[in-house]
Order: sequence, then structure tokens, then C-alpha cells
Amino acid sequence: MIIPHQQLDPNTLTNLLEHYVLREGTDYGEQEFSTEQKMEHVKALLISGEALIVFSELHESVNIVTKAQFNAMQSEDYQ
Repeated sequence: MIIPHQQLDPNTLTNLLEHYVLREGTDYGEQEFSTEQKMEHVKALLISGEALIVFSELHESVNIVTKAQFNAMQSEDYQ
């Protein structure tokens, strides 16, 4: 189930973004970025629709995934 980021309480969204960027440990190349900068980047992806907040009923968890990852997950479910 996709959860629109606009429907989350701002504090909840901030906590979700922080948890995501700290968990992912994403490499942004040669330049170092602060946690806040990474969070703003992911938030921009959510706003643009490039990333989605997804709730898994099966795993009872929430995750942020790219639109491509979500589409791939949907394809796997139907195969």
C-alpha cells in the first residue's frame, strides 16, 4: 500500500526520512553529505514522485522505495 507523504504528520515524515538515510548508508560519491542533506534529497524524491512510501501488510513495515523498485516488486507479485 502506498502512503502519500502529504498524509503523514511532519514529525513522522522527518523520523521516517532520518531512519531511512541512516539505515541505507547510501554512497553519494566523493562528496560527503550530512544526514539533513540526505533527508532533503529523499524528501525531494518523494515530492517529485520518484520515490514512494510503501507499507507492507505482510511484513508490517514501512519503507521508502524508488518508483522503479516499486514497479519491480509489483511485477514479481504477479509472476
